Amino acid sequence: MKQLVLSARDIQLSRYRHTRFSWNSELQGSALRTFAKLEREASDLLDTTLEALGLSMRAYDRILKISRTIADLEHSDIIRFTHVAEAVQYRQLDLSPVNQEEV
Repeated sequence: MKQLVLSARDIQLSRYRHTRFSWNSELQGSALRTFAKLEREASDLLDTTLEALGLSMRAYDRILKISRTIADLEHSDIIRFTHVAEAVQYRQLDLSPVNQEEV
C-alpha cells in the first residue's frame, strides 16, 4: 500500500511540475477540467450522480479530485467508470447517518 501511495504521489508531482499545483486536491476550475479527463462512461456516471443526489458543483469537483487520485493509484491517465464509482461510494460514506450524528 505504501508503494502505491508513493507512486501516486510521484505521478502527481510529475504531472503538475510546470504548474502552480502539486496535488490533485489543489486543482480548481479549468485546471481541474484539464487534468481530470474522464472517459465517457465515467462522465455519464458523475453527471447522473450529481442529478440523482442533488449534489452541488463543489461536491462534483470533490468527487472528481478523488476520482483522479484513485486513477493515479491505478496508474491510469484517464478517469474510468470504476474510479468515479469508488469516489461516489466514499462520498456516500461521508454523508451516512452515523457520520452526520458525530458532527
